[in-house]
Parts: sequence; structure tokens; C-alpha cells
Amino acid sequence: MEREKRKSCFEKIDIYPVTCERLSLGRSDLEVLDGLIEGGALIVQLREKDICERDFLRLAEIFRERTAKAGMLLIINDRVDVAVAVGADGVHLGQEDFPVPAARKIAPDLLIGASSHNLQEALRAQDEGADYVNIGPVFPTGTKEGVEHFLGPGAIAQIAPRLRIPFTVMGGIKESNIRQVLAMGARKVAVVTALTQAPDIAQAVRSFRRIISGE
Repeated sequence: MEREKRKSCFEKIDIYPVTCERLSLGRSDLEVLDGLIEGGALIVQLREKDICERDFLRLAEIFRERTAKAGMLLIINDRVDVAVAVGADGVHLGQEDFPVPAARKIAPDLLIGASSHNLQEALRAQDEGADYVNIGPVFPTGTKEGVEHFLGPGAIAQIAPRLRIPFTVMGGIKESNIRQVLAMGARKVAVVTALTQAPDIAQAVRSFRRIISGE
């Protein structure tokens, strides 16, 4: 799938699940993925920092097989090489990861997402050619160790109008506070534990999607 088709598919996403096996209540990433697919998620980011490169590559290959069958976008966290190797749809880069312009040279057809923690970082990612930016962390979250500054939902309303590209929001978002980010204009909401620790992952996906759609 070429980049423009991937961008078109990305425009349609709502909930943006991100994996983390150590925060999945004993479930494997593949068990989480099965729940996401059953619930109708349109995208997943494979983020797994606690396994070796060979195991991560194999896991990414299985994710690619299952997401392709489900018609689901697959984004690989950090690793441009793995994203290219398995034929993923994109890669998501943090502030300390591979630079966006260099990633674009290596993977011209992939979606490239970039994390941002303020307006300046978001605009820089946009100027460097990112296909989307993530704004966060919005609320306190346990998935990022050592983070003490949280943007608050109001930051979305400040940053989003300056962007020409799609954006996601992330950080401590749950069903109890998601309406706060929606009120600020967010429509693509990234979550980890709100899904990976849900008693019924598929049902949680459906519930989030209904809320985002305004049902």
C-alpha cells in the first residue's frame, strides 16, 4: 500500500491502541491484538521495549500477518528497520528516536508519526514531514516513567489549530476523561492500559469508538 492510501486510511481511525505486554495483566501482545481486532480497531501500534531485537522482529511479523488479514493499519514504535522489514504501514518516533527526515529517506512509503510534548515540537515534526503528530501526555500516566509534566486537555486546543496534518492525543486517557479531550477537538485517541487492562478488550474498543463518534 502506498503512502497516500495509508494516509487516507489513517484519516478514518478513532481509537489508536498501543501495546505494552507488561501492562496487559498477564495477557500476551497477541492476545491483546485479537481483542483489538474483534472490537473493530482500525490501527494498532506495536510498542514492546522489553524483548530482544530478534523476538521483536518475529512478533512484528505475526502482527503484520494478522493486521493485514483484518484490514488494520500496523505502526511500529521506534524501529524504522523493523517497520520496513515486515511491511508495516508506518513507524512512530519519539523525540529521542530516529529523526523524521532520515526516516523518510529510508521509508518513503510509510506513515511517519512523531511524538510532541509542546507546540514547538509539534510544528517541527510537521515541518520535517511527519504524517501525523501525537500530543501528550495529556493526563498523568504510568506508561512513561519519570515524566512529571502533563499538558492537560487545554493544550490540545492550543496546538491543534496550528497543525496542517492529523494529530493523535495520548496519556492517561480513559472512558472517565475522554470527553475532555474530545471537547478540545481530538478525534484520534491513543491509549495503552485503558484497553490492555480492560476486562473485555473487544468491548472496551467498541465503547471507546462509540464515545468518539458521539453516539
